[in-house]
Amino acid sequence: MEQKGVHLDRETFSCSICLDPLKDPVTTPCGHSYCMNCIKSHWDGEDQKRIYSCPQCRKTFIPRPVLEKNTMLAELVEQLKKTGLQAAPADHCYAGPEDVACDVCTGRKLKAFKSCLVCLASYCEKHLQPHYDAAPLKKHKLVEPSKKLQENICSRHDEVMKIFCRTDQQKRTEKQKEVEVMLQNILQGIQERKKDVELLRWELKAIKDSADKTVKDSKEIFTEKKRSSDVEQLVRSQQETEESRVKDVEEKLEQQITELERKGSELKQLLNTEDHNQFLHNYPSLPPPSESTHSSSIKIRPLRYFKDVKAAVTETREKLQDILRETWTNISVTVTEVDVLLPQPEPKSRDEFWKYSCEITLDPNTANTRLLLSEGNRKVTRMKKPQSYSDHPDRFTDYFQVLSRESLTGRCYWEVEWRGGGVYVAVAYKNISRTGRSNKCLFGYNDKSWSLDCDTNSYIFHYNKVRTDVSGPVPSRVGVYLDHRAGLLSFYSVSETMTLLHRVQTTFTQPLYAGVWLVGLYSRISNKVHGENVELR
Repeated sequence: MEQKGVHLDRETFSCSICLDPLKDPVTTPCGHSYCMNCIKSHWDGEDQKRIYSCPQCRKTFIPRPVLEKNTMLAELVEQLKKTGLQAAPADHCYAGPEDVACDVCTGRKLKAFKSCLVCLASYCEKHLQPHYDAAPLKKHKLVEPSKKLQENICSRHDEVMKIFCRTDQQKRTEKQKEVEVMLQNILQGIQERKKDVELLRWELKAIKDSADKTVKDSKEIFTEKKRSSDVEQLVRSQQETEESRVKDVEEKLEQQITELERKGSELKQLLNTEDHNQFLHNYPSLPPPSESTHSSSIKIRPLRYFKDVKAAVTETREKLQDILRETWTNISVTVTEVDVLLPQPEPKSRDEFWKYSCEITLDPNTANTRLLLSEGNRKVTRMKKPQSYSDHPDRFTDYFQVLSRESLTGRCYWEVEWRGGGVYVAVAYKNISRTGRSNKCLFGYNDKSWSLDCDTNSYIFHYNKVRTDVSGPVPSRVGVYLDHRAGLLSFYSVSETMTLLHRVQTTFTQPLYAGVWLVGLYSRISNKVHGENVELR
């Protein structure tokens, strides 16, 4: 009984606008009490009408009444606070933007506790009480708070839609079963796809493990670093292709799972709808879910992806070993026959050099952005404006340089022709630096490149920042002869005769690449095929 009295006192001495205990209480001429600030703010909003009303009984006053603090009521409120007056509802009891608000509350509205399908209104716990006490209201259908009560109004007749109880129950039961079947199918589809995703993730691991094992085996089979590197590159390329295929399927499955979970949530919400009218009104005509990707359609091939590569490498090694054994037995170990492994004499005439002509094209991925490649990437021209090359780690960023696409081993010969200025004719290792303006990037100014500076009237050879002046005729064409195994690099002035400009005798530890550092307007690389001169620009 004591708790009930405290509850009544709280309601009696609360402001009906803010729902908090009265602060600086004032009483209107009609006898209702409010916080002074609350009623002033309410009447400030009615200044335009010049008519002021009571928020509870709607009685109007002209002019605006002068309000004085109700001292007695203020004292009572203070006493009740000390003896057990409860605070106003906590903030979480008030309706937010996403909540269903009580249609009866004035001022700051409380959350609705129930919605009435007959009244088509929602009520907080306090204002719902008459539906429990009054006999006529007890017959009303109460459901969970809903914002869609107006959907029960017939747009044609402007009244509550009516469905006979038996028909309503039959339709609800029938549709309920259909929705339950839909939901069950969706939940099953979600589980199937999640299993498929797990299988795909396992397959990704199997691909990586298989590729790693194949690369390891190839390194054991091939002691030559380059051959092993070539096999590894092929394996990694195939690995990337396979992983991309699996990830595409996994992404599609994840999208399907998300969509099915959304549909499942909607169906669960529909099944929990108490109002038959609202259930039938919102009954969806859902399209059938996407076709399931069953686990049986996903092929798992652990450790089999690169078996063919390993088998082919092993077979090649065995054949090479058989050939070497057979050949070695036929070789007489004499000085004369061993001489074939020694460096061959350098060619003398241009025709002899052309026997070692090699196909050379310039690599766009290495070209500085101010260089334009044309005519099958055999001509390079220096431009005033940068070209629209894509970013690439092999590109020279600051010097107007470019390397060939092809690596050079064995005996090779090519020629470089230029116009409009000078050019540096060079060879370099692939691991020469590309970024910045340091000597590490510049042909001839480090231990990874050799270059001949061909000016309009002189030659200068550069290696590892060491300069060597070179004398000789200065036409606009230079021939380069390379015997990689013998460590021989020669530069020739080419006209009607071949004039040796400079020769390098060293040991090359890596394959070389032809290079051009363009000082003039453009240069061309040319070679000879089947006895004819062909300009490769």
